[in-house]
Parts: sequence; structure tokens; C-alpha cells
Amino acid sequence: MLTILHRDRHLIAIDKPAGLLVHRSNLDRHADRFAVQLLRDQIGAHVHPLHRLDRGTSGVLLFALDGASAAAVGRQFQDNQVRKRYLAVVRGWPPPAGLIDHALRPAPGEAPAEAAAPPRPAQTAYRRLATIELPVRVDRYPASRYALLALEPRTGRTHQLRRHLKHIAHPIIGDATHGKGAHNRYFRDHLGCARLLLACTEIGISHPATGERLTVACAPGDAFAAILDRFGWRDAAGVTAAPRRDAP
Repeated sequence: MLTILHRDRHLIAIDKPAGLLVHRSNLDRHADRFAVQLLRDQIGAHVHPLHRLDRGTSGVLLFALDGASAAAVGRQFQDNQVRKRYLAVVRGWPPPAGLIDHALRPAPGEAPAEAAAPPRPAQTAYRRLATIELPVRVDRYPASRYALLALEPRTGRTHQLRRHLKHIAHPIIGDATHGKGAHNRYFRDHLGCARLLLACTEIGISHPATGERLTVACAPGDAFAAILDRFGWRDAAGVTAAPRRDAP
């Protein structure tokens, strides 16, 4: 059963668990469970996904319940008018804040016609919320440093956050493609966390029917929450989950 964070006549938002694809994808032809299908079956209505989250990313996933609302919110995504906030645990200690301005080529797996396209502008703002240094040697250093970051993508390129954090040499823990294997294994084998430590914790849009600002939020769960508690980062994460709202 998917956790519903918000529902009204036009929109519905869920807390997508890590490991669940949003919809059928060439990236995993063997998957047989998708958020679109599960939510449709759960509420007994057709749903229109309004954005994507990587399979390993958890958090707020927004759908429209009718075509007009899907088109209206879709334009907000296209025009970069949607505010998205993510939490990530990364290797090392980045500067306290910054803007990653690094153009990205289409990611592997995108349409062949896009594969030869030139790099497209991509920007991600970040703030460092907390740090920790563990007295363990994971790679070449005698101690290992990690940081909790708040991320706000200003563009919506495929795998943008994971690729941008790799670009500044602070990859996200649990990222098998862009991360550091030794650190991923340490979190899996010694800290009990085998997932990608990236979660969408907040999305803000203009409601397609009323024009009022709608913000949907949720705190990271499962193994991500356990890491926040273990590192003493729960307060630093600053996430207060919005109450579930069901409207007719």
C-alpha cells in the first residue's frame, strides 16, 4: 500500500519508496511493479505522473488525476517553476553552500535521437546541513567524512543530482553508477544501509485549479531515517512531513 501524502480532485502525491520504478522503463526490462500501476490500482482511477524519481530515490512523487491538470502542472515543470528539495548523504565535506553549474549530456538509456545532443545547461543549488567524521579507514584516509546536503535542482536533467555531486567529487552514498564503491559497501555492510541516500522531501507548485501555492513534504524513511538517527542528523534534516490531506 502506497502512502498518500496529499489528495484532492486534481492531484495526488505519494511517498515513493526506494527501489520502485515510476513507470515501465528500458533501464529495467524485468521489473513488474511500478508506482503508476500500484497507485492506479489502489485508488481505482487513472493517474498521470508529473515528474520522475530515479528507482533508488524515495520521496514525494506527484500525479495528476485529469488531463487538464497534468498539462497545467507539466508547463510549470517545463518552465522551471516547480520548487523541489532533496536530502542527500555524500562522501566528504563540500563547502557550506554552492551552485553547481555544469552542463550535462543526455544520460545513457535516453532516446537514441537525444544521445548525440550537445550538453544542456544544468544547475543545482546545495546547502550543507550537517557533517560527521567516523574513525574508520574506508579508502586511503585514516578517517571517513560524510555530509548531509539539501539540494534544489534548478533544471530537470536526467540523473542531474547524482551526476552533479559526482562532478564536485562528493558523490551520493549508495550510488552504484556515479558513487564510490568502497563507501557504498561500508554503509551496506557496517551501517545496514544498502539504498541510495537521496530523497525528495518537498515539492511546491501552483495548484492547477486554484492557483494557490501547494507544498507537499515528507521525511525520509526506512534505512535513510536510520542513518539520520545514527549520525544525530534528524534535527538538521529539518523535514516536517505534511499531514495527509484528502479532499473530495
